[in-house]
Amino acid sequence: MSTRRESTLWEPSTVFMILGIGVVVTLSLIVTVGAHLWAAFNGVTDVSWNPFTLMLALMDQSLDPSGQAGWWMAATGGVILVLVVATTVLVVRSRRGKTRRGDRAARLAGRGSDIAPITKGAVKAKAQRLGIKDAVGLPVGRTVAGDAQVMSSFEDVCLTVAGPRTGKTTAWVVPRIFAAPGAVVATSNKRDIVDETKQRRVEQTGQRAWVFDPQNLAGATQSWWWNPLSYVTDFVQATALADVFFSAGTPNGGKGKNEWESWSCNLIAAMLLAAARGGLPITVLHRWLNDQTDDEPVLILRAKGENMSATSLQGILDLVPETRSGVYGGASRIMNFLNNDSLMRWVTPVEGLDEFDPAEFVKTKQTLYCLSQEGRGSATQVVTALTVAVVEEAVKYAAAQQGGRLSVPMLIELDEAANVCRWAELPDQYSHFGSRGICVDTVLQSWSQGTSVWGEAGMKKLWSAANLKVYGGGVSEPEFLRLVSDLIGVHYVDSMQVSSSPQGRSYSTSKGSQQRPIATVADLQALPQGRAWVFASGAVATLIRLIPFWEQPQLSEVQN
Repeated sequence: MSTRRESTLWEPSTVFMILGIGVVVTLSLIVTVGAHLWAAFNGVTDVSWNPFTLMLALMDQSLDPSGQAGWWMAATGGVILVLVVATTVLVVRSRRGKTRRGDRAARLAGRGSDIAPITKGAVKAKAQRLGIKDAVGLPVGRTVAGDAQVMSSFEDVCLTVAGPRTGKTTAWVVPRIFAAPGAVVATSNKRDIVDETKQRRVEQTGQRAWVFDPQNLAGATQSWWWNPLSYVTDFVQATALADVFFSAGTPNGGKGKNEWESWSCNLIAAMLLAAARGGLPITVLHRWLNDQTDDEPVLILRAKGENMSATSLQGILDLVPETRSGVYGGASRIMNFLNNDSLMRWVTPVEGLDEFDPAEFVKTKQTLYCLSQEGRGSATQVVTALTVAVVEEAVKYAAAQQGGRLSVPMLIELDEAANVCRWAELPDQYSHFGSRGICVDTVLQSWSQGTSVWGEAGMKKLWSAANLKVYGGGVSEPEFLRLVSDLIGVHYVDSMQVSSSPQGRSYSTSKGSQQRPIATVADLQALPQGRAWVFASGAVATLIRLIPFWEQPQLSEVQN
């Protein structure tokens, strides 16, 4: 929290003194310049540079008996007046173009050494220490006070909270994708990220861009497929995948799973393992879940030596019909996406199309776009599973490299995370990603959007785990805005008391006697587009300008 002192009230005597000094200096300048101009045009030499001596000489006409110097002084005064007015107009117009409502708070918040950990110099030094070549960090913006560049390092994980149409895609997501030195995974519920970054990423890296678009949001023609069962290497992974399908398909993110839902997830896990061991596509679960007497998955598990899983699955099959129906019904609801034929074409073998391999992807500089939109035909469950599969492969690959981190950092840009990638374990895993060289950005429209997926405790954990947090405006939740206001801090202002007496008025000032928020809840609710508050570990909160990607076309400021 920042605490600063600011004097906001000026005593009248101080104001009059400054005005008086200004008048004297201006008159002295007019007299001196005017007299010397007159002297230069009339061939007069030895004219004093002391304005007071000149005034006396002009008054007794010892310098200029004709009085022409007075006209030169008047002309000089007119020119100075025109210059002052013109300069004032230019300054005002310039400031109007650069300043926004609330920018005054910037000089009361972090700047200079207060924000050293997120300046380009510090971030570059960290990249060099980590042995990262040809990259410094990921762009954040520029400070309103001082115009210093703000960046996040390749050890940082970030959380952005900004409402709709606040510029987070154009000024946060897109520039960071452009600046990423390694592989990139980007999720979204709109096509704009693909439209703005795909071609350039391919040109930058010379490597492939994969677009997962079963809802045809970006008009991408299917050229590849992914097998979700490639994630299932044992029962633990099968259980994890079942939980991903459950949490991603539940509006509340799967919080508070009841006993029936747990049974259903166990059933799905056993069937996923059976399908993976049997070399079958995930669509086989549709048949198994619609026939409660089908023991094919049990037979596959026993044949492959998965006896414990086979016994558990057989136990479910042997339940009384009423109980078994409830378990199967819950499992069918979780796996309802299997009925979506267009989605299934992306997760089952297609002759002539490439199969996406997460383990190989994380070793490249390729780009993966995962698109899904809420509503009919949503692909959120599969998008979440695909994202989780890639992230976990990145963690495995990092563990096998020197220092336990990726030599070339990877960016996971979870735009619209609460709608597109409802990963229940994200808050628990968040703090570990940075140490692995996996830079994860989670972008939300509001605090409550996050709590709807991860709960209040989970959202607080996610907020605390993020090394760099950004509030970009557009939120009208008083409780969250009070949190942000408290983190920004307060400043102290002087107060002035005026007393009257027969002898006149007297003024007294109490230094720093009033405490006020640097940014109130109302200020934060009305934060203009293009501004954001940044909170970083080891730095004071600072107000920044978000720079749209079209204003940094070459990203020269984020590269060596």
